[in-house]
Amino acid sequence: MAKPFASSADVAEKTETLEVIADGVYALTAEGDPNVGAIEGEDFLVAFEARATPAAARDWLRKLREHTGKPIKYLVLTHYHAVRVLGASAFDAENIITSETTRKLIEERGKQDWDSEFGRMPRLFKQPEEIPGLTWPTQTFEDRFDIDLGGDRGTIELHFCGRGHTAGDIVGWHPKTKTLFAGDLVEAEAALYTGDAFHFDWSSDTLDRVKAFRAEHLIGGRGAVAHGLEATDAAVEQTRGFLLGMIEHVGAAHKRGGTLKEAFEATHAALEPKFGRWPIFEHCLPFDVQRLWDEFDGIDWPRIWTEERDREVWAQLQG
Repeated sequence: MAKPFASSADVAEKTETLEVIADGVYALTAEGDPNVGAIEGEDFLVAFEARATPAAARDWLRKLREHTGKPIKYLVLTHYHAVRVLGASAFDAENIITSETTRKLIEERGKQDWDSEFGRMPRLFKQPEEIPGLTWPTQTFEDRFDIDLGGDRGTIELHFCGRGHTAGDIVGWHPKTKTLFAGDLVEAEAALYTGDAFHFDWSSDTLDRVKAFRAEHLIGGRGAVAHGLEATDAAVEQTRGFLLGMIEHVGAAHKRGGTLKEAFEATHAALEPKFGRWPIFEHCLPFDVQRLWDEFDGIDWPRIWTEERDREVWAQLQG
């Protein structure tokens, strides 16, 4: 029997948990749904990620407003995927910050990604009719951008650590509290979506740079907040382990002249015992394997996902 497409059958609401990580540092997790967060400046807020729609973003902001009424001056978007950015209008932020590469990706494939993710994860798109259009940054950077929080709040450092989950992912580092908003470069016991990824860069140099922050608190793209060096290192290495497992098994099938379907089945069999219980594992893996297969074929820049291509790959591998 064919499996339901992507996360289309995932209709159960998730329990959301707002965690106060340190004074003025907040994270909202939701049982494997995309994480969001915020850090207080002296008289303003820096928010991380925007959710899929303005309505979904307002749900998060209502919880945040129970703790602080400061205006949102900066909205930081770690990458371009629709479930992370299309709710941006709800924040009324003075500045929307991404990497310059992310801005280029929005221009190149933002609309196709919106259509694709709406089809894959409809539950996340609460009141989609309110989305005003693609989210565009007001400020971009190449390698590093600092936000002075004022008073004794310290500084937020935004860093591009290398190609990974997409070509343009960034992280947010708050040295004062040793808190890292890692976006989808790290998942804490949640499956990796790698359909737009650079597996070889991500699993090596990029994760090495992320780990080098020595974060005491790490908020990944999905999953629980990791606290303490042991747990944050484990989150990074779980992510690396998933990537290396894919590289090993997809690579073996590709090298012996096997088919994409054989690569998927071998990778699923190898990864499922350890990672299969993680959120969206079944959803992600067909798209992950297709992208990695493309890399082994020498296709460096990810092909654009469309609704039609999504369904074709799903039918071929999970059907």
